[in-house]
Amino acid sequence: MSHAEHAHQSIWQKYIFSTDHKVIGLQYLFTGMFMALLGGFFSYAFRMQMAFPGKDVPLWGLVTAGEYNALITNHGTIMIFWVAMPVLIAALGNFLIPLMIGCDDMVFPRINRLSFQIFFLSAVVLLASFFVPGGAFAGAWTAYPPLSSNPDYSLTPLGSVLWLIAVALEFVAFLLGGINFITTMMNARAPGMKMYDIPILVWMIVIASIVFMASVGPLVAGAVMLLFDQLFAVGFYNPAKGGDPILWQHLFWFFGHPEVYVVLLPAMGIVAEILPVFARKKLFGYKTILYTAIATGTLSMFVWAHHQFVAGIDPRMANVFTITTVLISIPIAEMVFVYIATLYKGSIEFSSAMLFALSFLVTFLLGGVTGIFLGASASDIYFHDTYFVLAHFHFTFVPIAILAVFAGIYYWYPKMFGRMMNETLGKIHFWGTIITFHLIFLPLFYTGAAGDHRRIYNYDNFPDLAKPYMNDLRIIATIALIFMLLFQIPFLYNFVVSWKKGAKAGKNPWNANTLEWTTESPPPHGNWKELPSVYRGPYEYSVPGRASDFWPQNEKA
Repeated sequence: MSHAEHAHQSIWQKYIFSTDHKVIGLQYLFTGMFMALLGGFFSYAFRMQMAFPGKDVPLWGLVTAGEYNALITNHGTIMIFWVAMPVLIAALGNFLIPLMIGCDDMVFPRINRLSFQIFFLSAVVLLASFFVPGGAFAGAWTAYPPLSSNPDYSLTPLGSVLWLIAVALEFVAFLLGGINFITTMMNARAPGMKMYDIPILVWMIVIASIVFMASVGPLVAGAVMLLFDQLFAVGFYNPAKGGDPILWQHLFWFFGHPEVYVVLLPAMGIVAEILPVFARKKLFGYKTILYTAIATGTLSMFVWAHHQFVAGIDPRMANVFTITTVLISIPIAEMVFVYIATLYKGSIEFSSAMLFALSFLVTFLLGGVTGIFLGASASDIYFHDTYFVLAHFHFTFVPIAILAVFAGIYYWYPKMFGRMMNETLGKIHFWGTIITFHLIFLPLFYTGAAGDHRRIYNYDNFPDLAKPYMNDLRIIATIALIFMLLFQIPFLYNFVVSWKKGAKAGKNPWNANTLEWTTESPPPHGNWKELPSVYRGPYEYSVPGRASDFWPQNEKA
């Protein structure tokens, strides 16, 4: 489409049914932000029930046992599939990949539009499940049979079907998007951009897309079988009919654990883009980061059964998966140390984006260390399904889905909207978020180690877990969660107000090197009047002999 044709499009064509990669990226971003608010509200409602059982929850009312199960199920589902994936992969991938590799759009723009439309439909289906008879699915986000396959157990006959259809639609959307990301990077790079000139974020999103495509197939097959069990009682997962409920666990986690790395790698990519800019140093070990990302994606396909150490798998296989689980920590640790080396002797500016990027490294490192206990089969037998697991999971996933996302938004907001966000509000948001996050989940390591089991509706029924000190820790975690949610208000205010009233950003407010900072802010249709050429890598900062401390990729000398 020419610039003239684009200029004469209606608002409906430009912003609702657009094929422009930037508009589609923002559609994913806004949808993901809305779903994050919903998922955060769900966590508030069920944590209030846990801290103050049987009391009316403000803005919700009395949380019944069925509602509690539905809330925790859909909180997990939403935050993983409708927040982390759409924002980290689809939003940033759509908005940034063409800009960072110097092309005018995705190679398949109509497929790109279709991917968002299917994704949006999946969100509508998921939300609709709350309004059908029996309510939303209440069998946990992992959907283990028989809870998920037999409505007599979950008590949500329609909600479980809609949940499964929503997840399936979301997978289709991301398969379409992944095709675009991979093909665009391989075939539409700017003249002169060699493989090692591609920004790390682009590599990370493409590797994540490949891992997603390689791992999701068995789960799609398993989901079809689960749908048949739900609707027709076929019995794929029913031992009485010759089925096996453990089969679902294998199919689910064969995708579910690589999924952690599908969202981790783009988060690592965001940090890789931000650290050199605000340390004014070249990214240390570009090829090392790339190779360890590939190794991480490969190894992620061989660790799934550490989720099943208590599910009756052969103990000899448990030993194998203990080894692979410990091994996968090596490339991730190597990547973190490479990032720390980038900071060494840098001229560091603690912007809001940099603070969130640094907090990602520290917090994720703690989450990774606690994962070693769960990757070892012997200790996992004790910790399995306790709040220790939940605290570990959130110490890995919140840095990925929340801290890294905020870092990316603060960093690329000027490019997206042509305005700067307020740094004072950004720092209030950062400190309020990071302090309250630790106050939520550090106590839960303790309660989990004391035997606190997950998914308990009312601890009054379990005297050993209802001891005063454990209830006090739950109350502290719940109050901290409320404050963490409240500290998102400065961010939302900053995001909305800066859109219209923020200081104008200019093309390159951070003095960065990658190609997205060489076009207008926000970029016009087609991104550039004349597509750029590339002469060097993306991280040439503080080069000796140069007057300026940055060296854009498209600058000849």
